[in-house]
Parts: sequence; structure tokens; C-alpha cells
Amino acid sequence: MPHTISYIIPDALDGQTVQTFLRRECSMSWRMVVKLKRVENGILLDGVHARTIDTIRAGQTLQVTMPEDAVRIEGADIPLDIVYEDDDLLVINKPPFLAVHPSAGKPDPTLANAVVSYFKKAGTPLSFRPLNRLDRNTSGLLLAAKNPHVAFVMRTAAKKRYYAVVCGELHGSGTIDQPIRVKEGCAITREVGEGGKDSVTHWEALSTNGRFTVVSVVIDTGRTHQIRVHMSWLGYPLAGDTMYGTDESVSRHALHCADMTFVHPMTEETLSLHAPLPDDLRGWLEKEDIVCPP
Repeated sequence: MPHTISYIIPDALDGQTVQTFLRRECSMSWRMVVKLKRVENGILLDGVHARTIDTIRAGQTLQVTMPEDAVRIEGADIPLDIVYEDDDLLVINKPPFLAVHPSAGKPDPTLANAVVSYFKKAGTPLSFRPLNRLDRNTSGLLLAAKNPHVAFVMRTAAKKRYYAVVCGELHGSGTIDQPIRVKEGCAITREVGEGGKDSVTHWEALSTNGRFTVVSVVIDTGRTHQIRVHMSWLGYPLAGDTMYGTDESVSRHALHCADMTFVHPMTEETLSLHAPLPDDLRGWLEKEDIVCPP
């Protein structure tokens, strides 16, 4: 079924045009407003077709119907650990060793393929619109929008907290404010350096056995490999991260997105979600006799 959104026009907005209301009050993109004009019954005012130049009155119901999605990738039957879902958003606890998107030369199924399959089985074929990104070997919370309007109004990132395990004994807390750029001669590898993009990482040491330390990490910016690059620059590369360090004591870089807080774009409710540390990292930390975070 097509996804519809309804708004009751408040007294204070009596006399606006449909277009002004959608753009200013609903934070709808200009591109979406144009698309709605092409959808049959895409904009209704009290159940009657409305133009974007029509005037709205207090107490009326304005209803918009989202355009159908053009799903461009095949689905894959991969189980999903769904932490939260409603008509607008989907939050998944992504396992490690699963890429988020398909890429050239890598035929393995991805999270995108799994989500497309999940939507299709639910009878609502939709595209995959991730609002945050996780590296292939990073586990944890990933937020996706179910339609382009929600993706647009959620362009302000959710607040996230990661657990990382770094090499070495680390205590206290701190902030790393260092620019990150693409390493010369590389397509993927990043480094701290002049001319890079502003990048800010806050860290706090939680527990250590002298060889490894569990840290809580919050980032103000979302640069590629940011936590991995910044912790390596600090002198404490992530355990298992052979791109920015040399440790191979765990089978992947030890990074997990554990907590996510955001304001729901439609209900304005504040949601706080949690994904516990996965079994591979938890089991390894227990063998190392390090206190595990929740």
C-alpha cells in the first residue's frame, strides 16, 4: 500500500498555500513537492485533489501520498536483527562481516540486499535508505528511512555511541580534534593530515587488562574510518585493525555501534536504542579478562 502522511492545519497557519506548508512546516524537499504533483491523488485537501498553489484553512486535513519506490537491487534472504521499526524508520543491529552496500567486484550479498528482501516479504517493496554508515567489519546500530521525505528530514544525524577495543593501556578521557584526509596513493585508507576534513572524536576509557582497553566513543562528525584513524593517530589503534595497526588477536577490528538517540521526524518523540556487544567481541574480552560493556 502507498505510504500516506496526514496533517491537520493549525489555526496559526490558516491562509498559507499548500506548497508553503509542505516546504516550511513539514520540511519537505522541493524535489518531493514536485514529485507529489505527478502522483495520482498525491496531494489531497479534505479528501479532494489539491494544487500546490491552493490555500489551506485551519482545521482542514492535508494528506500526501509518497511516490512508489523504484527498487534497483535484488533481495537476499539474510536474517535481520531488527531493533526498531515503524511506518517511517527501520533500525537494524548489523552483524560484523556484512557490507552495507553492494560494490563493484564484490558479489557477496549485503545488508542492502537483505533489507530489500525483508520489505518485499512484508508486502511493501521499498528501497534501502541508510542514514548512517558502518564499515563491513563494524557491528551495531544502523538507521534507515522508509521513504525519501523521512530521509530528507532526518539529514541531521542521530547521536551514536560506540564501544571500541584499542591496543595498549589507556586511562581517562579526551577529545581528538584532527582533520582526516584520504591517504596519498590510496583509494580507501585515511590519515590525519593538513587539508583534511574537520573531524572530532570524544573517547573515555572504561576497562583495561594492560594489553587492551575498552573505550566508549562519541563522534561529532562522521568521516570514513574516523574512530579507527583517530585512535591510531593517538597511538592506540583498534584491536584487529590491520589497516591502521598490526594487531591480529581478534578476527575483525573491534568496533561496535551500541547506542543511538534521535528525534523521530514524524512524531517528534525522542528514541534511545541499544544493541549489546556481540558474542564475538564479548567472548574475546572475557578470555582477555577485561570487563565487558553492556
